[in-house]
Amino acid sequence: MKQRNTMIPTLRETPADAEVKSHQLLLRAGYIRQNASGIYSFLPLGKKVLKKVEDIIREELDAAGAVELLMPALQPSELWKESGRWGTYGPELMRMNDRHNREFALGATHEEVITSLVRDEVKSYKRLPLTLYQIQTKFRDEKRPRFGLLRGREFIMKDAYSFHASKESLDEAYDKLFQAYSNIFTRCGLNFRAVIADSGAMGGKDTHEFMVLSEVGEDTIAYSDSSDYAANIEMAEVIDCYTESSEDLQETEKVSTPDRKTIEEVASFLKIEKERCVKSLLFKVDDEFILVLSRGDHEINDIKLKNELNAQVVEIASPEETKEILGCEVGSIGPCSLDEKVKVIADQAVKYIRNGVCGANEEGYHFLNVNPERDFTVSQYADLRFIKEGDASPDGQGKIVFAKGIEVGHVFKLGTRYSDAMNSTFLDENGRAQSILMGCYGIGVSRTLAAVAEQFNDENGLVWPTNLTPYDLHLIPINMKDDLQSSLANELYEEFKSNRIDVLMDDRAERPGVKFADSDLIGLPIRITVGKKAGDGIVEVKVRKTGDMLEVHKDDLLAKIQELLQS
Repeated sequence: MKQRNTMIPTLRETPADAEVKSHQLLLRAGYIRQNASGIYSFLPLGKKVLKKVEDIIREELDAAGAVELLMPALQPSELWKESGRWGTYGPELMRMNDRHNREFALGATHEEVITSLVRDEVKSYKRLPLTLYQIQTKFRDEKRPRFGLLRGREFIMKDAYSFHASKESLDEAYDKLFQAYSNIFTRCGLNFRAVIADSGAMGGKDTHEFMVLSEVGEDTIAYSDSSDYAANIEMAEVIDCYTESSEDLQETEKVSTPDRKTIEEVASFLKIEKERCVKSLLFKVDDEFILVLSRGDHEINDIKLKNELNAQVVEIASPEETKEILGCEVGSIGPCSLDEKVKVIADQAVKYIRNGVCGANEEGYHFLNVNPERDFTVSQYADLRFIKEGDASPDGQGKIVFAKGIEVGHVFKLGTRYSDAMNSTFLDENGRAQSILMGCYGIGVSRTLAAVAEQFNDENGLVWPTNLTPYDLHLIPINMKDDLQSSLANELYEEFKSNRIDVLMDDRAERPGVKFADSDLIGLPIRITVGKKAGDGIVEVKVRKTGDMLEVHKDDLLAKIQELLQS
């Protein structure tokens, strides 16, 4: 491609609202342009990279036995009402009415549509298993779009769905797609980890996220320093390896703690460690109020709480609700002398507190020397807290460390969550109707592109891995008005094309410094400069990743370029 014939609008300055490297460089190098908050156009360079990501995805999914189709972005509300998600998905679902006042949603995901298709077409176990996928634009009305392609309102996604007659079949497909995802992100050159995850609004169990390690990631990964264990911090299990205290139980004492409401303030005022405090928070779990306890130095994990109680909605009670239910302000809550109607559950660490401190359910007062079971009753203990760095790894190997990650893929075992709700059944070998088992597998295609840009760059611009580069090499004649340079550049251009090497030739009437700066910014793996030695048939070759430069005769150039691209 001749550069004058395409659209690569590079920028010298970084746009003020671009906070992260991938956003800055994709804008500056002319890969994308913003049309509205969280909505972007992919310019020719961006589209070429996007296609390469899609090609890798298609190759790996096809190899795993999946079949591509395309579903509509515009989805009737009736399907979402069947699944029960029309009222629960939240404000991220973009809803609209047509001229007949019929309700629709722009597809944030396609579980409902694919389930209805399979429900209508697959009636027998003989048609199962079946795995279908699409690559399509999705829409989510993000409250705060940010970081360019990493969190947008319109984005490109690959979503796949598998359908099964047995759990064993679902497990087999899950493992195949899990491996396909690992292959995809490895081929994209990414430094990533597959982590145990929460299914969120999607439903289902046994889920993993594929996280690209990056300091700009919005998710925290907890992983072992000595094994392959990794989990989203929301799902990382905490091992019950606390030690019993041999301390004698002391008499409970009520003390004044004026204007001390937080754990830090109370611990400092009473000159005790936070570990001796009992943190009490009132939660509204579906329609029930539950007091949840943790150790003072721990944080209650609402995802674990939701999963432990098999709840739909978990939220902290408002100050007004707390006052009404417990008769005190938030900073004075405690588990002692509660109304029997208020259920108390606790993180497993609370069981080991001896002579601790808790709120007295009276403004400005706390109890000293409180002990579980003697002074308050806990209906159940469970792992309810966030894991911390330095905790033992759940697999028993090493300690936990944290890293930030960008989620680029997510795989779920949905089970019968949607088939039950939408009456998607098949007849088994005995002619009995059974609910179809489902799996769901998503990849953020445009987000993967941004994640690659986030990991592959330097101070001068992007540095694309050869698998994803929009062009294989950048051919730069210094002066197109020089007959020797233009003649050699055009000769090499045609030779590369005839050997299926995708070449971008900078034939613009620009100064050499501008061409070189743009070339570094665009980030193609190899740059070939045709300059003063064109008459001798010699060009300069620069490897973008390493900065290595060498002079090569035109007769040896093709072989050298093929060698460099393969390496």
